[in-house]
Amino acid sequence: MLELALFSLLNGLVFGMLLFMLSSGLTLIFGMMGVLNFAHASFYMLGAYFAYTLGASVDFWPALLLAPLLVGGLGALVERFGLRRVHRFGHVAELIFTFGVAILVEEVVQLVWGRPAKSYEAPAVLDFALFRLADNAFPAYKGFMLLVAVGIFLFLFGVFTRTRAGLIIQASLTHPGMVAMLGHNVPRVFMVVFGVGSALAGLAGVIAGPVLGTFPGMAQVLGSIVFVVVVIGGLGSLTGAFIASLAIGVIQTSAVALDLSLGTTAASLGLPVDGGGALQDLWRVTIAQVAPMLPYLLLVLVLIVRPTGLFGTRET
Repeated sequence: MLELALFSLLNGLVFGMLLFMLSSGLTLIFGMMGVLNFAHASFYMLGAYFAYTLGASVDFWPALLLAPLLVGGLGALVERFGLRRVHRFGHVAELIFTFGVAILVEEVVQLVWGRPAKSYEAPAVLDFALFRLADNAFPAYKGFMLLVAVGIFLFLFGVFTRTRAGLIIQASLTHPGMVAMLGHNVPRVFMVVFGVGSALAGLAGVIAGPVLGTFPGMAQVLGSIVFVVVVIGGLGSLTGAFIASLAIGVIQTSAVALDLSLGTTAASLGLPVDGGGALQDLWRVTIAQVAPMLPYLLLVLVLIVRPTGLFGTRET
């Protein structure tokens, strides 16, 4: 039981930090531009596909650097020549535009790489067990994923709290007019932040592709959960995105590992269970089966108690 709890916690941390890499870019984009970018998960998918293609020519490690740069550059172009032009028409136009970009990216991916999943694998140098407990092994590649995600978190924290560029970005989030009057090019700041956010999503795709799979629907698998993370944490709050990512990662991963039925769980908590009533089929459902619903249940509960999210100031 102790081994199960430990591995569930580690896998939850890996998944949670992966969610943070995705949600951090989305949080920055919303905080600065007020845009919920529906195409954000599509950049995550492009990162995996670009790394798969580059890895066939230049190996995994150069692809780890090049793929996010390519995705970031593409994101900057989308902001500069697309999103910036529709920004003056309001938030509805922005949402429709990013939704259209998401559909376009998915269709292009299927056109270029096909519908079947790709055999994008982790590098051989990381194909071993980092440690073992009983009959369970924790892969070294998952440890690498966790290390990269923690490094990204520390990098973002350092940039936003210790550098002049970070101060300009934070000021642009709340007082863009004042920043422009001080001589800074706010539209360029927007473009850079959008590109960096897209690059973070691409990096998440590069390191998650070998574990979660590289296929045309991978953006849809994590896309909705990323929006749940951003809303729970609070729109525009990096701290909230970090805490919400870890919470959802640990909760969902731990729930998947539990093979207990809802009836057994309710009985252990002292709740009345009618095994022969109208809810008899519901009590037989296991916690692992309802695990995909837990992030959305947590979203509903948080919005009931605090509509702005845990650390947000904007109404959702």
